[in-house]
Amino acid sequence: MLAAIRAQAITEYSGPRVLANALNNPKMLPVLLLVPAVYILIMGTIMGKIFNFQFLNFSPEGTIVHAKMVSTWLVDVVMLTAAGFAALTFFNGVKRFLCDIHQNALAEGKTNQQTIDAGGFIQALIRTIPTILRHAKFNECTENKERGVSHMLVLFAFIGLFIVTSIFFVAIYGLQIHGPYSQLNPVKWLANVSGVALIIGSILLIKTRMNKPDQKSAYKDWLLLWLVLGLGVTGMGAQLTRLAGWAGASYTVYFIHLILIWFTFAYLPFSKLAHLVYRTVAMTYAEFAGRK
Repeated sequence: MLAAIRAQAITEYSGPRVLANALNNPKMLPVLLLVPAVYILIMGTIMGKIFNFQFLNFSPEGTIVHAKMVSTWLVDVVMLTAAGFAALTFFNGVKRFLCDIHQNALAEGKTNQQTIDAGGFIQALIRTIPTILRHAKFNECTENKERGVSHMLVLFAFIGLFIVTSIFFVAIYGLQIHGPYSQLNPVKWLANVSGVALIIGSILLIKTRMNKPDQKSAYKDWLLLWLVLGLGVTGMGAQLTRLAGWAGASYTVYFIHLILIWFTFAYLPFSKLAHLVYRTVAMTYAEFAGRK
C-alpha cells in the first residue's frame, strides 16, 4: 500500500507525466535506455560540427583511455544537461508538494504558521539531515532493520562517488590533470571502495527482496535495484577491463556505464529514488512546523 501511494505521489508531482508513466511500464525500458545512447551520439555530432573537434571515436587506438572514445567534454555536457533537467523537474514538483502539505496542515490545524519562512525551513533541513544519514527513522521499524545496512552501503556509496566526481571535475577543468589516474591516488581509493559498496549494497537489497516471495514488489522497485547494481558493475567493470588491457570490452562497458548514469540523472524525478527528495522535504516540513 505504501509503495503504491509513493508511486502515485511521484507521478502526481513529476512532469511531464508521460515519463513517470514510462518508468512504470517495463515495455518502455528499451526506449528509455535508447534515449541516452542516441542523445550522446547526437550531441557528439553537433558539438563536433560546431567546434571542429572529434568528440566521439568508436575506433580508438593505443593505450586504453575512455576519453578517447567519448570526450570528457561531451560526457560532462550530456550529464549536466540531464542533471539540469532533473533539477528543474524537482524544483517544480517540490514547490507544488510543499505548497500542498502546508495547505493541508493549515486546514487540519496542525500548524499555526501561515507562511513558510525560507530561513526557518533551511534550519529545519539542517536539523533533519543527520536523521536521514543515520537512517534513524528507517531503523525504528523492526521489519526494516535487516535492510538498514544495505541501504547505508548504497547511500554512502553514492555520497562517496559524488565526492570523487567533484574532485576529479576540479582536477580536470581547474588543474588540467587528466586521467586515467593512478590506483595509488587516495581519491581512487574512495572511488573503488564506494564502487564495491554500491555493488554489495545492491546485491544485499536484491537478495532481501528475493527472500520474501510473499511480499509483492512493484516493477519500479526491481528497476531501481538492478539499475544501482548495473551502475556499480559497469563502473568497476570499465576500470578492471581497462587495467587488464581488454580494449573492446572496456570501451563497450564504459559506454553502457554512461547510458546508465544518464538514465539515473534524467529519470531521477520519475523513479523510486525521487521519494528520497520528497521524503526529505516532508520530514523537513514536519520539523519546521513542529509536527511529529
